[in-house]
Amino acid sequence: MTKKMKTIGLIGGMSWESSKVYYQYTNQLVRSQLGGSHSAKSIMITVDFDQIEKWSFTGEWEKIGQLMAIHARTLEKAGADMILLCTNTIHLVSQYITDAVSIPFLHIASATGNAIKEKGLTKVGLLGTQFTMEKDFYTKILEDNYGLEVITPPKPERDLIHDIIYKELVQGKFTKTSKKACIEMIHNLSDRGAEGVIMGCTELPILVNHEEVSIYTFDTTKIHTSHAVKLALALS
Repeated sequence: MTKKMKTIGLIGGMSWESSKVYYQYTNQLVRSQLGGSHSAKSIMITVDFDQIEKWSFTGEWEKIGQLMAIHARTLEKAGADMILLCTNTIHLVSQYITDAVSIPFLHIASATGNAIKEKGLTKVGLLGTQFTMEKDFYTKILEDNYGLEVITPPKPERDLIHDIIYKELVQGKFTKTSKKACIEMIHNLSDRGAEGVIMGCTELPILVNHEEVSIYTFDTTKIHTSHAVKLALALS
């Protein structure tokens, strides 16, 4: 089986706090499937997130898309058989990647949609950056392709989680105060009928463990890497 293992290409650095978890999970999943000393065949290229963050806040998404396309082509030329973008928000420019390469691009929202449907849920909450919660690049896939009803917190809570992500989580700060606020948001979404909640920022599952809330939480990093490993090992 190892001879047929495909190479996973990862675009990381957004932030590296979650990119290191992507690397960890892909290797753990391969070892759990193959045993012994097996590890994932992967290539990771990372960006300086400071520049990406600035372009995000000034709405210069075309620049971000062009940069992602450059890195995607680099991964393809280096021998990657598929591409993962190790972030939720920057999937806003995923079309730049799919247009730039001939290898499969594994969209995080599609992988998440499949995971939610496997649980038989129909209504879910979404937590993430303001870009992920308020633009439709993410929710449209979930609603149109998977028939899901997606709800987000009210604006004050959206503003708060956005600030927590950018001012704390991407800088490696995980505080009890922010954990408590996030758990409260999840409980509020549950009160509004959410059967589960998408942790739509790859740093959020580092802050809140699924055992700390009463409804399903969908760890998009685990879901994304699991999907990639299944394809890499031809398990699905």
